[in-house]
Amino acid sequence: MTTWIIRTDEPGDGPRLAVKDAMDVAGLPTTAGCQAVAERAEPAAADASVVASARAQGARVAGKANLNELCMAADGVNPWAGTPVNPLDPSRVPGGSSSGSAVAVATREADVAFGTDTSGSIRIPAACCGIAGLKTTNGRVPLDGVYPLSPTLDVVGPIGRDVAGVVLGMSLIEPGFAPVPFDPSATIARLRVDGVDPSIDAAVDDALRRLGPITDVTSAHYADAATANGIIVSDEGFRQNGHLLDDPSKLSGRILRRIQTMGDVSGAGMLDWAVGVQKSIRAELGGILARHAVIALPVLTCVPPEPDEADESDLALTALAGQINVAGLPAFALPVPLPGSHLPASVQLIGPAGGEERLCGVAAALEAALS
Repeated sequence: MTTWIIRTDEPGDGPRLAVKDAMDVAGLPTTAGCQAVAERAEPAAADASVVASARAQGARVAGKANLNELCMAADGVNPWAGTPVNPLDPSRVPGGSSSGSAVAVATREADVAFGTDTSGSIRIPAACCGIAGLKTTNGRVPLDGVYPLSPTLDVVGPIGRDVAGVVLGMSLIEPGFAPVPFDPSATIARLRVDGVDPSIDAAVDDALRRLGPITDVTSAHYADAATANGIIVSDEGFRQNGHLLDDPSKLSGRILRRIQTMGDVSGAGMLDWAVGVQKSIRAELGGILARHAVIALPVLTCVPPEPDEADESDLALTALAGQINVAGLPAFALPVPLPGSHLPASVQLIGPAGGEERLCGVAAALEAALS
């Protein structure tokens, strides 16, 4: 069990940055947490754009953090590279796919981390480890030098122990990034969805009420958008990784079967339907955000589970997250108290496209209200 694929601990006084090993760091191979990729990988000729930007701001790379194999699962379990230990409860999954990035920050082995998020892969491990994470607006952060899963949905974003840590991460990506203070007169749209543990819903509601008035809203397209995420990821993910089926011995059984399933889904002719759902969920959530400062709902439907050997068990962790990748919107994961549990819940704050500054301001206000 390990947090890191490669530990570097570069010297210096700047913030220690954990880089998910789906991003290039000059002089080091990028493995994507996969034996099949690792055995073919050459040392990167240059840093990924986000890593280069961070270095220019004085960050020092602490290492390349572990992840789910090929970024293709959400629990953090990796039979080849090992599974990072959830610092809140070692019996439970750390979340993924940016598992090592979240654990490195939560255990203070790094001050900030970069992760990728295609179906929740920043928000889910942040929620599982009781820290903060930001899925950025699709297209805002360059993906040069990032191992692709689904280029339409992939984003890079920061993970921090708290809101300040996430803001630090954004400033490493975009020098001068600064939150916009929350307007206390603004309203919060509380999105209600089926399948959430009532205690999680109650914890999120209690936290949000400390910030200001909330208005319940529903979505006609949220369930379909989860399916659309799977279709788009399957179509693009198979094109990116289908060639790895040529040597199945270098893949774990779960990921081998997942790539095969991606091929089946990709060939089923459903992409046009998924693109139609994408347009619908963007319009629907955009309309809600025209009336409210943010949309809020949990990150997870339940507390982090124990590892489960069933192939599809991890997909439950994405139940509330992948829809936001389809919509292309930014989303902030922030821990909130869960009465009666040693684990927190996590609220997901969704803002308009390009609205990370205001979203971080809302998260900072909520964090302060909970302190």
